[in-house]
Amino acid sequence: MIMAMESRALQAAIRFGLGPRPDHPLPDDPLPWLDAQISAEDQPPPPPKGMDQPQSLADSLRLWQRFIDAGPLPPGQPNVLQQYAVAEGAACLGWRIDTPAPYRERLVDFWSNHFTVSRRAGPVYALVGNYIREAIRPHVTGRFADMLLAVEKHPAMLVYLDQARSTGPNSRSGQRGRRGLNENLAREILELHTLSPAAGYTQQDVTEFARLMTGWTFQRDKEPLGTLFNPSAHEPGEKQVFGRRFAEGAAAYEEALLYLADHPATHRHLAVKLARHFVADVPPPATVARIEGVLRDTRGDLGAVARLLPRLDEAWAPPLSKLRAPQDYITAAYRACGAEGQAVGRVAWGAGYVLNQPLWNAPQPNGWPDTADGWLGPEPVMQRLDWAFETAGRFARLDPKDVLQTTLGPLAGRETRDAVRRAGSTREGLALLFASAEFQRR
Repeated sequence: MIMAMESRALQAAIRFGLGPRPDHPLPDDPLPWLDAQISAEDQPPPPPKGMDQPQSLADSLRLWQRFIDAGPLPPGQPNVLQQYAVAEGAACLGWRIDTPAPYRERLVDFWSNHFTVSRRAGPVYALVGNYIREAIRPHVTGRFADMLLAVEKHPAMLVYLDQARSTGPNSRSGQRGRRGLNENLAREILELHTLSPAAGYTQQDVTEFARLMTGWTFQRDKEPLGTLFNPSAHEPGEKQVFGRRFAEGAAAYEEALLYLADHPATHRHLAVKLARHFVADVPPPATVARIEGVLRDTRGDLGAVARLLPRLDEAWAPPLSKLRAPQDYITAAYRACGAEGQAVGRVAWGAGYVLNQPLWNAPQPNGWPDTADGWLGPEPVMQRLDWAFETAGRFARLDPKDVLQTTLGPLAGRETRDAVRRAGSTREGLALLFASAEFQRR
C-alpha cells in the first residue's frame, strides 16, 4: 500500500509536473496537490538578475526601439535584444527548476507552445518574455477566450506573424499603395489556434478573416506604446468568416475571436492537443471526448480542464509512457539533483541548444513536437547520452542511489537500479540514471 501511494505521488510529480526535487516532499494525496496549484495565484519567474521587476510591454517596446536606434553592430557582437532575451530566458528556466507549482508551469508551457511566437523573428527577442507573462500566464486556468484575445492582440504575435504590416487593399493606406494584405496570422488562428483544418474552413475564410483583421497593429516609437487599431489600414465593408458575418471596424476582430473560441471545432482541436500532451501520443477517443465535453459545457474553462486531466484513469496508466521533450528532460535532471535554478538557469539555456529545443525558438508557428517521433532518432539519442554524462559531472558529489530514489523510486526497473548501483563512479551512476529509459519518460 505504501509503495502504491509513493508510486502515485511520483507519477503526479512526473506526468503532471516537471519531476521531483529532494527538497520538495511528495504529496500524500496527488489530486489536492494538483488542484491547489490550479487554484493558487500565479507566481511568474523572478526578473532577470540586475532588474527589480520584469519589463512591462512599454519597456519591451522601448528596448526594441533602442536596438533600432543603435544601428548595426560589429559581426558576432550580441545586441541588446539578444542579451535581454538570454537573461529573461535564464530566469524563466531557473524558475522551472525551482518552482513548487510544477503543474501550473506545465500548463504555461503547453499554452505557450500552442500559441507559439519565436525568436526567429528578431523583434520577438524583446517581446516574448512579456508576452508569456501577460498574455499566457494569467489565463492558463481561466477562459480560453480570454487567452485568445490577449494572445492575438499582443505585439509579439502581431509582429511574429506579420499582422502589424497587413493593410486592406481598399483602405485609405492601401489605395496609396502602402503595403498589402497579409494572411499569415489569419491562417494560423484558424489552422493552429482555434478550429484546425478538420473544421473545413476554406481559403476564402482565411482571406476574409485577414481583411477583417486589417488595421490591428502596435506602436513602439511614439505614445501610446502598445497595440492599437489604425482605421486608415482597415479594409472597409462587411466580411464573412466561417459562416458568420461581421461588420467593418475595430470591434469585428474581438467578435470573430470570441466566435472562434467557443466553436465546437475549437473545443475538439484543443481536446486532442491536451490529451496528446498529458495522456498519450495517440490518445484514446474517449479521453478526447471527455475533455471536449468539459470545454463545451464550461465554454472553455481551462481550469476545469486542468482539474479533469489528473482524474482521467488513462492519464496514469501506463506510467512513464510519454517521452520527455528536451526542455522537460533538462529541467527534470536539474530538479532531481536539487539544483538551484538561479545558479543553473544560464546553463539550462545553453542545454536547450545542445538538445535541439532552444527556449522560445520553435522553427515554425505550430511549435515544438509533442510526440516521441518528433524527438527520437540516432543523433538526438546520442546527444542526450552525451548531455547526461556532462551534466552528471556537475553533480558528482551526490549519491546516484539517492537521486534515483528521489526521482523514480519504485518506478525504476531492476535493470536501471542494478546499473546505477554497479556504476564505477558517482558520475557514471548519475549518467546511467539520466540516460535510462524511465528517466527520459514521464
